[in-house]
Amino acid sequence: MLKTEPTATAVCLSASPGEAPWLELSTFLDIQGLVVGVDEVGRGALFGPVVAAAVILPKHTWPELIASGIKDSKKLSISRRTQLAQQIGVLAIDWKIGFATTAEIDQMNILQATLLAMKRAVQKLKVQPVLCLVDGNQSVKDLLVPQQTIVKGDERSLNIASASIVAKVWRDDLVMRLASKYPMYNLERNKGYGSQQHLLALQQYGPSPLHRKSFRPCQMSMLRKQCLAL
Repeated sequence: MLKTEPTATAVCLSASPGEAPWLELSTFLDIQGLVVGVDEVGRGALFGPVVAAAVILPKHTWPELIASGIKDSKKLSISRRTQLAQQIGVLAIDWKIGFATTAEIDQMNILQATLLAMKRAVQKLKVQPVLCLVDGNQSVKDLLVPQQTIVKGDERSLNIASASIVAKVWRDDLVMRLASKYPMYNLERNKGYGSQQHLLALQQYGPSPLHRKSFRPCQMSMLRKQCLAL
């Protein structure tokens, strides 16, 4: 395992219209060894953990995934995203999920919790990559793998796009399972994000144990309940 971590550099590449600018197919990633992509989901939600996935794809799977229409998870329908997540799970050399709890989010802030979730996902890998591609412009602290931050990485890297899909499907499944426990928040529809119905439910019922108390809408709902109780 590598003992040092190089300084990460944010990369933003341009591409011709209609051309998928996958870094794995460019000279930028003309390296020997396995590359892992890391992405997160749920950073802006009011409810539930922030979740990250780390995915290592073998080179021979790239054409198949491109032909399947892989892209940023936010640009896929639910059914297509689920199909691709299953396909990625079969094709990947290794993939793992990491998350940070709502308590950790409230304790350390959402940015640090997001980076912690990413670190945990990479640390769980059984296969050792030579490079970690991290979506965004923030490097992961104390990651014992050389890393490269990629701005809009889910549109640039097949590995990061795969991680975004796997993380999204995993977190959505988790929230759907929790929805029956907290039916008043309409979680099956909003997946924990601040929809109008979700915000109204927060005002009426206050936050659940799995809401992020450090987020302003949850703080306001707690304050309102306290005022009503006086």
